[in-house]
Amino acid sequence: MQMIETDKAPKAIGPYSQAVRHDNLIFISGQIAIDPKTQEFIGGDIKQQTRRIMENIKGILEEVNLNFNHILKTTIYLKNIEDFPAVNEVYGEYFTDYKPARATIEVSNLPKGALVEIEAIVGI
Repeated sequence: MQMIETDKAPKAIGPYSQAVRHDNLIFISGQIAIDPKTQEFIGGDIKQQTRRIMENIKGILEEVNLNFNHILKTTIYLKNIEDFPAVNEVYGEYFTDYKPARATIEVSNLPKGALVEIEAIVGI
């Protein structure tokens, strides 16, 4: 196994890795809307948070010379399922022709009061 670290995504805020590679899979830890330059939670509305998260995922993918077409599955955790259409709109900007498998789950709370968290499984 190999831990993946990049300055293009926020540092882990706990005892975990940004991503881990095992054989031909990369597991990207759940991302919330933390700016990698400041390491601060950006807050904002659901679209702003989703865009920051997708950019964080993009940064991790770029670190290993991959892109969104390599993502096999994502899991989206929402504080409020009513935000699903707005998240879906921003998410769809990053997946045009290729669309990975996905699950979306409403949860009672997320770190730092985030409205959304997204994790991904990537194939190499």
